Amino acid sequence: MTTWWRQTGGGLPRTFWYLWTATLINRLGSFVAIYLGVYLVSVRHFDPSYAGMVIGLHGAGSALGTLVGGIVADRWGRRPAMLSGNVAAAATAAGMGLTGHPVAIAALTLTLGLFLGVSRPAFTATIIDVVGERDRLRALTLNYWAINIGFSVAAIVAGVLIRVDPLLLFLINAAVLLGTATLIGLKVPESRPAPEAVGPRVRADRGGLGAVLRDRVFLTFTALTGLIWLCIEANAMLPVALQADGLPASAYGPIIAVNGLMIVAGQLFVPRLIARFDRTRTIAVAAVVVGVGFTVTAMADTVPLYGLSVLIWTLGEMMMTPANSALSADLSPAAQRGRYQGVYSLGYAFASFAGPTLGGLVTGRFGVTALWLGLSGLALLVAVGNLLAGPARTRQIEVLRAPAPLPARPVPAPA
Repeated sequence: MTTWWRQTGGGLPRTFWYLWTATLINRLGSFVAIYLGVYLVSVRHFDPSYAGMVIGLHGAGSALGTLVGGIVADRWGRRPAMLSGNVAAAATAAGMGLTGHPVAIAALTLTLGLFLGVSRPAFTATIIDVVGERDRLRALTLNYWAINIGFSVAAIVAGVLIRVDPLLLFLINAAVLLGTATLIGLKVPESRPAPEAVGPRVRADRGGLGAVLRDRVFLTFTALTGLIWLCIEANAMLPVALQADGLPASAYGPIIAVNGLMIVAGQLFVPRLIARFDRTRTIAVAAVVVGVGFTVTAMADTVPLYGLSVLIWTLGEMMMTPANSALSADLSPAAQRGRYQGVYSLGYAFASFAGPTLGGLVTGRFGVTALWLGLSGLALLVAVGNLLAGPARTRQIEVLRAPAPLPARPVPAPA
């Protein structure tokens, strides 16, 4: 175990471990995002349609925040984006718990999503800045592991807090965000590349999104990432499938728990399994595994079979997530990492909204079996798309890794 841990977590810089701890603390207290729907319907007694709209606003705010945060991280620095985002989100979370007005709750939810989104591109960019290229896959996997541990614990704790006093969800979440900002402020230095470390063309960049939006290779990668996450997020229709098969609603908890348990127990073993393979091909194989998982879902009619289907597509998720994160780092120019990570985050933001929404529409019109088979087909298309995009990604990575040309020396005038 000592050798395994040294290979998994050894040799990473101290700054990374401060960031990892900040991630864990942050996710351990992410009560509002997890229980917002339950709070609005069960505590405030709002209509479910209003609750759905408010949850959508949180996602919309997060999407906007990632774009703003990416620009802030590149123009003014990683620390300003992380600190301002967490402190402002803490104030917003506390305000949400102290108001019961529906318009105020909706506005504050949008604002909370925005401020949480502001800090994320800077956070990921800082990890990429401080961790060497050879170790990024391990580092990003460890960070993803911390996210899932924190989420799993927070879901349990939030269920207790909402029964004790719902206001605690918001106040403790705010305190955790302030704690995250404090840790970053005290221990995480600024890592944005110095102007002299980049070429003159990049130094002239005003910090907008134009450079990213002109990068077709990266935008294609982001779109394909969003589509495979859409497949995974559409598992929100799983309770409908259980009901159609006459299975109890209580079965959903144990079935979907397979996802979290597998990631927490097995994610740290993934880097050693996939590190030696090409990342694009790894992502393509992962997409195929996700598709197979949803094919099994379409055939399932018992709790064990549904659990098996979750196990299969979770394997795909475990392979895909660190490979995707590492590839997004490989494709990002050093001076524009904040913006690139902001745009990359849009893929997941799109999926978190479109997955459940389109899943519900397809299920209502064609039935849940058609949904699972459609997701399986979409996952296979994503696999093919990744393979086709592979050569262009390889060329772009080679260009980014090439050393910058030295400035030409002036030629002395003839005597």
